[in-house]
Amino acid sequence: MSSLLIKNAQIITMNPQEDILHADIYIENDRIERIGENLDIIAEHVIDASGKTIIPGFVQTHIHLCQTLFRGQADDLELMDWLQKKIWPLEASHDEESSYYSAMLGLGELIQSGTTTIVDMETVNHTNAAFQAMAESGMRCLSGKVMMDMGEDVPALLLEDTESSIQQSVDLLEKWNNYDNGRIQYAFCPRFVVSCTEELLTEVRDLSNYYKVKVHTHASENKGEIEIVEKQRGMRNVVYLDKIGLANENLILAHCVWLDDEEKRIVKERGIKMSHCPGSNMKLASGFADVPDLLNMNANVSLGADGAPCNNNLDMFNEMRLASIIHKPTHGPTAMDAKTVFRMATIGGAEAVGLEKEIGSIEVGKKADLAILDLYNFHTFPSYEVDPISRIVYSATRADVETTIINGKVVMENRKLKTISKDVVLHEANKSITRLLNRVPSIMKVN
Repeated sequence: MSSLLIKNAQIITMNPQEDILHADIYIENDRIERIGENLDIIAEHVIDASGKTIIPGFVQTHIHLCQTLFRGQADDLELMDWLQKKIWPLEASHDEESSYYSAMLGLGELIQSGTTTIVDMETVNHTNAAFQAMAESGMRCLSGKVMMDMGEDVPALLLEDTESSIQQSVDLLEKWNNYDNGRIQYAFCPRFVVSCTEELLTEVRDLSNYYKVKVHTHASENKGEIEIVEKQRGMRNVVYLDKIGLANENLILAHCVWLDDEEKRIVKERGIKMSHCPGSNMKLASGFADVPDLLNMNANVSLGADGAPCNNNLDMFNEMRLASIIHKPTHGPTAMDAKTVFRMATIGGAEAVGLEKEIGSIEVGKKADLAILDLYNFHTFPSYEVDPISRIVYSATRADVETTIINGKVVMENRKLKTISKDVVLHEANKSITRLLNRVPSIMKVN
């Protein structure tokens, strides 16, 4: 048995009462066993968190670890050009080693910024290497191999036949789903309707039901994408997904920038989970989703950074601030208040992945997924009579994350990573992207 005692902290619980406490937290193995003042317990590891703030670890519901190596390689483009001219050729150039270090690069960044759970979408090939990185890092992950069995201007190395795409996905699921007592879970990840035949999507529907796992895909990110879907399928994205039976509570849709009223109704009525990615959506000039309207309908909306080449960071503090301020000019200053956005980043994300009974808040019996913030700094002061959640959403940054705990394990303490070698990963990341960029011209030439 391992044990950890965290002393003297301000605790933002996000429990049903949304209590904010000044107390200690005692953790045994992977779970929170006690929360209270002046706990007199002997533990293997003690952290003095006097003057610090503990929050539930962030849950990011849309990430592409396979793209972290491509940061800075695809700036100032709109979605379809970004994919066809840059991202797909780069993804096609991946090998086992580059996939591993791309994932490690992203995982290190996520841990350093207080994220403890991600919904990740990999590329077509070498996904096992990314899962290996997730396993070693300690991150809580819902991830899967991307599936692409049709499309224009898709490199040959990414264009799959339907049967092999499905078989490879099932093989990965059977290897990795519920790894480490459920810390890693598998999700089927058809890229988006533009890249997937109906045969593939209906098979994913059936396999998701059979294995009781999530489906994670993109939808309605960009007007040009919607036009392609309407031309191909005769209807809009979410209407089509509903028609073929994929629109249900196990579906996590990234973006949903351009939903019409019928699609919003389907999202709400079918219990679809939506990941709002404001940084990515604005950088790609896609726009941004009408989140206040969706929240008013009681739809589940959470937050994600998307991939490093369209953001260009994986920082939940950045996403929270953007998610709050971009809607205020249209919906008024009280729309998307700090508590609403912080909820989306924590317990709302947990609900999106079906883990709200395990993570997303700091409560006795839940998994110990926490971040300790040191807010003793110029940009977060004065602290006197300031709402602590507003302080985090509007003033704090990822540099304020001092310690990150996932599944009861300290994966970063005093800004030092415990499960990832920073020097090795940064060195190998540069080597890997150099190798990939040298491959791209031949990949583009062939196709």
